[in-house]
Order: sequence, then structure tokens, then C-alpha cells
Amino acid sequence: MREFSEQELVRREKLEKLKTAGIEPFGSRFDVQAFSMDIKEKYQDKTHEELEEMDINTTVAGRIMFIRKMGKASFFSIKDKLGSIQIYISINDVGEEKYTLFKSADIGDIVGVSGKVMKTGTGEITIKCLEYTHLVKALKPLPEKFHGLNDVEERYRRRYVDLIMNDDARRIAFARPKIIRSIQKYLDNLGYTEVETPILGTILGGAAARPFITHHNAQNIDMYLRIATELNLKRLLVGGMDAVYEIGRIFRNEGMDRKHNPEFTTIELYKAYSDLEGMMDLTENLVANAAVELNGTYEVDFLGHHISLAPGFKRVHMVDLINEKTGINFFDVKSDEEAFALAREHNIEIEPHFTFGHIVNAFFEKYVEETIIEPTFVFGHPIEISPLAKKDPKDPRFTQRFELFVIGCEYANAFSELNDPIDQYERFENQLKEKDLGNEEANEMDMDFIEALEYGMPPAGGMGLGIDRLVMLLTGSETVREVILFPTMKPKD
Repeated sequence: MREFSEQELVRREKLEKLKTAGIEPFGSRFDVQAFSMDIKEKYQDKTHEELEEMDINTTVAGRIMFIRKMGKASFFSIKDKLGSIQIYISINDVGEEKYTLFKSADIGDIVGVSGKVMKTGTGEITIKCLEYTHLVKALKPLPEKFHGLNDVEERYRRRYVDLIMNDDARRIAFARPKIIRSIQKYLDNLGYTEVETPILGTILGGAAARPFITHHNAQNIDMYLRIATELNLKRLLVGGMDAVYEIGRIFRNEGMDRKHNPEFTTIELYKAYSDLEGMMDLTENLVANAAVELNGTYEVDFLGHHISLAPGFKRVHMVDLINEKTGINFFDVKSDEEAFALAREHNIEIEPHFTFGHIVNAFFEKYVEETIIEPTFVFGHPIEISPLAKKDPKDPRFTQRFELFVIGCEYANAFSELNDPIDQYERFENQLKEKDLGNEEANEMDMDFIEALEYGMPPAGGMGLGIDRLVMLLTGSETVREVILFPTMKPKD
């Protein structure tokens, strides 16, 4: 049996009174003509007298956020998707019946207002209500205005209330699709084709990650939720779609923190006849364009740092960065044993599947990653951690791969794509060996992908970028939960 607070009981009583009066408590169609911000921006520069002379009529709708009742005339404000606007309502303008209906309204109710745009003596753009329409009775009271949802967990758990009370949450919610549209428009103009690939698959590949496993009843087989879109998109290059991208959800069965949610959104793109350098140029231009489209500037303030996202990001080899921080030059390290000795000297934990390249990556993660502030392309990743990237012809222990780091965080990952089916088969075999040694993030053998490469895939560049992290950066949001409308939450019970 549900129990209700005193306020909730009063609201339910009002709901019954609405029914008795023949008013539908939960409304029906209402034709909105304008939004609050548009009205305010359009007429803010007009005087009271000019607005009277212009005689502008409009219709708005929204949620009541403030009421000041004053006998036969009152003020209230409503919030719509773009912001709030003040309403003036008088018994002389709407009649006794509608004014009485208004006076029974609660904060949180949704109403419609038709009337004239005016300006008050204090200079506030206001709508003089000439017709008042009850639309929806709110049965739960909103949180107190000045405290809102104090519990951060509750903000994410009840995002609908957060969006009502928190203008910043609403700003981020509307910024995210703008960023995504800017990316789509940028790539479409370059001749890329947006595609969709399966979320369910039977082979684990395209990234190093632990999967979510589900079951297909009709076929009686276990399937993975995808951890990447890479292999299917490269199949399309084989098929002759020479520039493709997909923006979609990825699922990784891993921990949650400020930068990680188990389901998240990425863009992956692939361009035939391009390479690592081409992907660097594309990535910095795509990110810079998104910044300007959203904020009108390349400049960003985030996590206490002021940076520029203007094209021209720093480009530096991983080994050189490690050398700068530790004095160790891994180009000169010639054996696994020598690498292991350096790892032990620097208290780096050696896992059973580790070889030379894993040690290099561990040094980078410990000594370099969090120190990178300005946008930087770190390239030259070891082959052991890059099973889908072409080898560096100058030193085959490393690959033609980069990651983009900004303020200690990875944003993008790109390769000169491996298109040699013999090399790719050997890489998959090595991944299987790592899996046998306990690496739960190792790729599986994908024979269909090998066969696709055997038909011939053009030389290509490919890049994946985390949409959630880009939204964090461009909106100044310190946690991924701020930019995902419904982040994964631990059940209350």
C-alpha cells in the first residue's frame, strides 16, 4: 500500500475537484506558438509603450515554477524547454472562473497561456494572460527551489526532476545533440556515409574490453553486446564504401568512475586510402569544429585548466614521452627480460601475459598519461596492445596508432588500419594466447573478418572518439554521469 505525504494528499484532492468541474486533469493537445527565450530575446529591447502599440499575441505552455498570488491579480512563471517567462494574470482579463482555477494551481502543474507580450515597470518581459488553460496536475511537489536535489545520486537517478530544477543539466542535455549534429554535418560534407552495424554479435573483437553476454533464445546461443564497431565498419571498406562512420552505443562490462559508464556512445570512422596522419588531421579539425559550433570559440576551461582546441595539436611518440618523464628510452631496450627488469625497478606490476610492449604501455600509464594537458596525439603504441593497427616500418615492435589526450584523459584512438590478412591472423592468434594467460580483454579469432581482408581492403585510416567525453570537455562537465541522461546506477535495494 502506497503512503502519501500531506502535500501529495492535498494535490490528489485537487485532482478530484478538477474532475468534478469537468476539467481533464492530465490534459490534451495544446498548440504552442512560441518559447520563452525566443520571446524575451526578440522583445527585450522594446519599451512598455512600444510593446503596447505592437499588440503582440502569443501562446506558450510550461511548468509553473513560481506563484505570487495577490487577490484579484497575480504573477507566476512557467518554464518551457528554453527557459522561464513571467505571466501576469488578472480576474478582469480571464474572468472569475479561470482565475479561480489558476488560484488552485500548484507549483509543478503544467499550464497553457495565451496573451499579450508586455513589459513590467521593472523591465521584465511578461505575458499578460488573456486565456488560461490547465493542462496537467502534478501529484508530487518539486524539491525546494534553493536546495533542489541535494543528493547527487538522486539527480542522476531521477533525471526528470534534475532537468526541471537544474538549468545546467538542461543546458548539457541540449548541448549533447548539437555536438553530435556538428560531427555528422562535418563528416557528411567530407563525403562520409553514416551507417548502422549490429549491436549483438557472436565474436568478441574490435577493442580490448570485457563484454556483456546475453542469450538468444530462438537460436539457443550466447551473444555479446558489442564492445566496438570497428570490424564491421572495415568490412564495409572491403565492400567498396570508401568512407563510413557510425555513432552508436558501446557496452563494456567494466567499472564505473568519473570517466566510465558501462554503456557509452562513440563515433568510429574509416577512410580508404588514408592513414595515421590523415586521421590526426581529421580528428583535430572535427573536435575544433564541434567546439566552435557549440561555444563559438576554440578556448575551453576544464578541470582548472585553460586550453585551446584550435587545430595544430601536439604530436609525439609514446616512447619519447616516457623518456622525458623517466629517462628511459625504450627504443634502446632490446629484450623482454630488460623491460621486465626496468618494470621491477619502478614497481610496475607485471601480469602473466606481459611482454615488452605491455611494459612500455604500463610506463606510459604510470608516468605520462595524467601529465598531458594540452591536446596531444600520442602515437607509436606497442604491437601487443594494438592488434588491429599496421606495424611501424621503422620498428615493427610499434604500430601506426595514436591516442588523443587532453587534460590527462584519452578522447580518441586511431590507426593506419591493418589490412594484411596474414599479419591480422597472427595478431588474433597472439590475442588468443593472451586470453589463455588470463587477459580477459583479449580479442577472439574472427575468421570471417580474416576472409574479408583476403578479398582485399584498401589501405585506410580509422578513428574512434568518445562522444560522452567530448561532451564533458565542451560543456565543462566533470563526470560522465552529467552528460549521459540516464547513466547506469546501482539499484537502491
